[in-house]
Amino acid sequence: MKKKSVLAAAFGLAAMALTACGAGDKEAEKETTILIAAAASLKYSYEELVPMFEASNPGVKVEATFDSSGKLQTQIEEGLEADVFMSAAVKQMNALKEKNMIDADSVIDLLENKIVLIVPDGMESKVTGFEDIINADTIAVGDPESVPAGQYAKETLTSLGLWEAVEAKSTKGTNVTEVLTWVAEGSADAGIVYATDAAANDQVKVIAEAPEGSLAKKVLYPVGIVTESEHKDEAEKFVEFLQSDEALAVFEACGFTAAGQGSR
Repeated sequence: MKKKSVLAAAFGLAAMALTACGAGDKEAEKETTILIAAAASLKYSYEELVPMFEASNPGVKVEATFDSSGKLQTQIEEGLEADVFMSAAVKQMNALKEKNMIDADSVIDLLENKIVLIVPDGMESKVTGFEDIINADTIAVGDPESVPAGQYAKETLTSLGLWEAVEAKSTKGTNVTEVLTWVAEGSADAGIVYATDAAANDQVKVIAEAPEGSLAKKVLYPVGIVTESEHKDEAEKFVEFLQSDEALAVFEACGFTAAGQGSR
């Protein structure tokens, strides 16, 4: 009888252990993954921010996809299951808001950036500023049709009466990272990118910031929650985290400044 009792107890403990393991597996299965669609110029910041958020939010995993804001806008319109969208311009965010694809009340103008003219570092350049950019033989800019940095470049150069001449000798990148790479590699003599991108690459040199008055509006980065998100709570937590002092410190270390304009 004692042997039977011992065996029964052993089987009971084994069953409890299996049940506990099963429960553990179920807990692991409860991990929620959210997808952030973010402008390519945010990649360096997010590489530090995502681990910070995950560490303070157990059970939430963050995946991010980076590209031009225009491409990401199109992907969301076509069904990309993103939870949060962070654009490098208000244009793409407003377009999604107008289609009720972004929760309007969630949108925050979070960051501000600058537009700069760059040349390959360590190479003699015939370019000294935006006014004589045409001296470059090859010029890299983002495609104004889909890349906010390209839209800002076109606006700046148009205000200076130089866009048509620059466009004739330009190579258009599909995102700002591509433009940065071309200049860093020396395959373009000059390029126009965000100040944050230039700061992250020691193979390029900043020649000048976009002239005062050449841009009608500030270079703002809005963030908002995608209307069709199935993880609204987690998405809200992430957007709140991006507004925290510790997150803004990371952005500022990468060259951004806080926009400080609140919801719109």
